[in-house]
Amino acid sequence: MKRENILTGSPWEDKMGYCRAVRIGNIIEVSGTVAIVDGVKVKSDDAYAQTLNILERVEKVLEDLNASMKDVIRTRIFTTDITSFEAVATAHAQFFKDIKPTTGFYEISKLVAPEYLVEIEFTAVLPEK
Repeated sequence: MKRENILTGSPWEDKMGYCRAVRIGNIIEVSGTVAIVDGVKVKSDDAYAQTLNILERVEKVLEDLNASMKDVIRTRIFTTDITSFEAVATAHAQFFKDIKPTTGFYEISKLVAPEYLVEIEFTAVLPEK
């Protein structure tokens, strides 16, 4: 089967040897994605804004693969603060309220940088042709 990698230009892609997403056949896996924390729209203490930023960016990645959020069957949400559940869940529901993918919500000790509160992985499956 054909493999399609989606790269975003992040310096970590070559440094770590990964890409934002991989599509093989009708399956798409999206790497753990954190927000772009700019200190204005997305702040280091705002789990809701970080989650929305992640979802908006992944929506674009899926579009680049001729897919959409409706094709997402699973999300895996990692947070450094489990008490952010309500904020993260509210943002997640803005995209997935009617789609309802399976999900997990996990507290971990750290992400790659202290300003990141949330990281999300995605699995999407496209309808078979």
